Amino acid sequence: MQQGFSNEQACRIVGVNSKTGRRWRNGRRADSKQKAVPPVRPVVPPSGTSRCLRVDERIYIADRLREKASVRAIAAGLGRSPSTVSREVRRNRTDGTRGTWDYRPHAAQARADARRPRPKPGKMAENPELRDFIQNRLDRRWSPEQICQALPARFPDRPEMHVVHETVYQALYVQGRGELRRELAGALRTGRVRRKPRRLAQQRQPRFRDPMVMISDRPAEVEDRAVPGHWEGDLIIGKDGASAIGTLVERSTRYVMLLHLPTGRGTELVRDALVETVQSLPAHLKRSLTWDQGSEMGRHREFTVATSIPVYFCDPASPWQRGSNENTNGLLRQYFPKGTDLTVHTRDHLDAVATELNGRPRKTLGWETPAERLAKLLAPAS
Repeated sequence: MQQGFSNEQACRIVGVNSKTGRRWRNGRRADSKQKAVPPVRPVVPPSGTSRCLRVDERIYIADRLREKASVRAIAAGLGRSPSTVSREVRRNRTDGTRGTWDYRPHAAQARADARRPRPKPGKMAENPELRDFIQNRLDRRWSPEQICQALPARFPDRPEMHVVHETVYQALYVQGRGELRRELAGALRTGRVRRKPRRLAQQRQPRFRDPMVMISDRPAEVEDRAVPGHWEGDLIIGKDGASAIGTLVERSTRYVMLLHLPTGRGTELVRDALVETVQSLPAHLKRSLTWDQGSEMGRHREFTVATSIPVYFCDPASPWQRGSNENTNGLLRQYFPKGTDLTVHTRDHLDAVATELNGRPRKTLGWETPAERLAKLLAPAS
């Protein structure tokens, strides 16, 4: 309009209604029918999130509540769940009030801080019966997850007897709790008293006289574990590589069989132990064997001729291709620690270890034991 245009022309050029243009020129008139609107300070959501609400997030909640914003709108601005915001307002609003407009951020922060002192008494510290149950299973070499899955089955109507396996680990690992005896950590798979991630890789490059059939040529039915009778094998090595025990794991049932190698781990000894072990199996449980490229399988062709079981070899440095066997070897290290002489273990002792391992409930089997799952497979054939 300073350039000479009329109000109508200026509004058309800018792209607004003519009434809006007059309001911009003359200001908004506040009369008895129209209340003046105070300027609104823009509310900027805090950046970054943490597990617990921070004071700047509580200030944001208070500001948005004054603007009559919904809980879902506030949660979206914070990047939080709506239930988090709703629970925060309900817990920390001013005492003696019911409306959310009485939410005060700094008082809410003080209430939240007062509820967070640690440590708090553990569930096992307050329940001797629960503690004794867990200690008894740890003495029997059950894993914490196996123990915690057994609790609801044993005590279905007693929620005070139900804990998650992380509670057991915390009672063993976290210093100062003391709900479980510290020596029970030795009953865990690793035997460590503290958590320590560790990863090992196989880097063997043996040379076989007979050509290997690689795992990529293995039948597709082996991969989905639907058909029983496909086995994974390996050796666990003793002190200075001078002794070994062979392990066989059935992929479908996770059933374990151990090879007794008291005089060494040469190719002929491993071949003969494998032939002797699989002879006890029915025909429908002798379909294939998967092994790594260890030198002990140098006579794999002779084993196949003697048993009609084809042998497939994993790729170099790929232990995940025999996941069931690698997991089982980790379990067996409880009984046969690294750096020990494995020739001292008799055939009867190996059978006892295999029986104990096959009697443990397994999560991957719906908490059935490998022995129970194998019995179901053998029942029709008997």
